[in-house]
Amino acid sequence: MISEMPHASLNRRETIMDASEVAAVLDELIADILIRAGNARELAAIGIRTRGVPLARRIVDRLAEATGADIDLGSVGITLYRDDLGTRFPKPVVQGTSIDFDVEGKRVLLVDDVLFTGRTARAALDEIVDFGRPARIELAVLIDRGHRELPIQPDYVGRRLDTSRDEMVKLRLREVDGEDKVELIKHAEEG
Repeated sequence: MISEMPHASLNRRETIMDASEVAAVLDELIADILIRAGNARELAAIGIRTRGVPLARRIVDRLAEATGADIDLGSVGITLYRDDLGTRFPKPVVQGTSIDFDVEGKRVLLVDDVLFTGRTARAALDEIVDFGRPARIELAVLIDRGHRELPIQPDYVGRRLDTSRDEMVKLRLREVDGEDKVELIKHAEEG
């Protein structure tokens, strides 16, 4: 029991966006993509596993609804492309990649849930170019929390959040977690 262990670590969770706020932010993100992305017929979307995939699906569905375009959708599992694989993931779980279209010459919208250090996005870029050379790759994220370790910046951002490095931002999506919300997880010491 935690109460019996002095100085045990606890994680405090705070909901910072509920389902309606997640929907509103996603609406804004999609509106920005519609305005700036140009011809949707030349666009393909690739979600980064895990939660980037349902976000990409939602974006593609809305873009298709708004434009009538048939937009290719794929996914990347970037675990083996990470440069911190041995240190951050001692027992990595390899998630599959599914890109069933030619990326050569395409405008690719790379979709992720939370942008932090930039290492996940860099790994996804490496994997995508193994499939061919897109004309352009644009990054769309629901949450940008800063603290970049690499020079990677999103083209489309739902919300920017000021966080400390020891906090974690967790997006929960109904397709994966049964609900839509964003939580801020703070590490706290009990004592």
